[in-house]
Amino acid sequence: MTMETTAAPQAATPNRSFLRDNPSVMWFIGLLGVFTVIVTVLSEGMGAGVISTNLVKILGMTLCLCLIAIAMDVVWGYCGILSLGHFAFFGLGGYAIGMWLMYARTEIVIRDNLAQGAIPATEQEVAEAVASQIFGVVGSSDLPLIWTFAGSLPAQLALVVLVPGLLALLFGWLAFRSRVTGVYLSILTQAMTLALSLYLFQNDTGLRGNNGLSGLQNIPGALDVPQAIISVWFFWASAVALGLGYLLFAWVVSGKFGSVIRAIRDNEARVRFLGYNVDGYKLFVFTITAVVAGIAGALYYPQAGIINPAEIAPIASIYLAVWVAIGGRGRLYGAVIGAAFVSLLSSWLTGGGAPNVDLGLFRIVWTDWWLVLLGLGFVAVTLFFPKGIGGLFDYLVRKKP
Repeated sequence: MTMETTAAPQAATPNRSFLRDNPSVMWFIGLLGVFTVIVTVLSEGMGAGVISTNLVKILGMTLCLCLIAIAMDVVWGYCGILSLGHFAFFGLGGYAIGMWLMYARTEIVIRDNLAQGAIPATEQEVAEAVASQIFGVVGSSDLPLIWTFAGSLPAQLALVVLVPGLLALLFGWLAFRSRVTGVYLSILTQAMTLALSLYLFQNDTGLRGNNGLSGLQNIPGALDVPQAIISVWFFWASAVALGLGYLLFAWVVSGKFGSVIRAIRDNEARVRFLGYNVDGYKLFVFTITAVVAGIAGALYYPQAGIINPAEIAPIASIYLAVWVAIGGRGRLYGAVIGAAFVSLLSSWLTGGGAPNVDLGLFRIVWTDWWLVLLGLGFVAVTLFFPKGIGGLFDYLVRKKP
């Protein structure tokens, strides 16, 4: 008599945590924390004074560019939507917070000046004086309707999220339901950006036309605080936003959702055939990345000190795509590497840090040749390192001795 034995069922593999499945998240946040501490300790405002205030601002703005690069990588590298308009959302976030910064700072100055008069000024007189001060440069003394909530910080912070999010939601809904894909969608996003930029150049838009919004580095309520300290504050805020953004998008692209959007990138028709709501997935990715881009812009422009319609021009979104391609799309850390490398190199070459090269027959002036160098770098990466710097890093790390 023989006895049959049956294999005991294997114990179910315990669910692994998100951070354990994505070790790069903890590595990134850890390195970002160390970098933040080092810059703070060496800063002019709160440390040894080795790093100047201007450099702290450049580093803070670079972190903001890294954040929008991650958003671009998710929408393009993971979902396959080559958007040439995400810098428009970045600029809209900057305009939203810039309106409060400019209005509140001007109101403080106006109230201080009017308080010296013999008769106290009324609220109407204060409002008229603020409007005249802000819009006198474009020949107007009336406060436009879109500035209704400019004096409220909570309202403007809400607009930082709502304006880019609603614009992306509306545009994405119209484009995706019409099944616009590929290069045609890229052209549409570029056309949207160009139309918005040209519209903002007009003086009657309520955003001061070509003059833009200026003096954004002066924080209302902290006008007596040195810029050296304010720059560190914004650097901290930019570092926190980048860390949270990286964590958010690492979670978005992981699991089933991440698998679906990668499948949409690789073969959209097959994913539709399998019954997935492709338009819904694409619309969610397009909208959430636009919101994050708006938040990045709201942190960037107070450090830059000024924003104008040129910041929203289509060329800026093209640069963004180049950063992600150089860093390596489809890798969140690749987008960070690309944005940080290109933006810092640009600041060094065009800011007078790099010496010009005299070759005898002609002289290389980096402010003139920087874009040529960037274009050649993009071509070289495309031809020889299609996975970008991040892909090269993967190769070196995984290469066995």
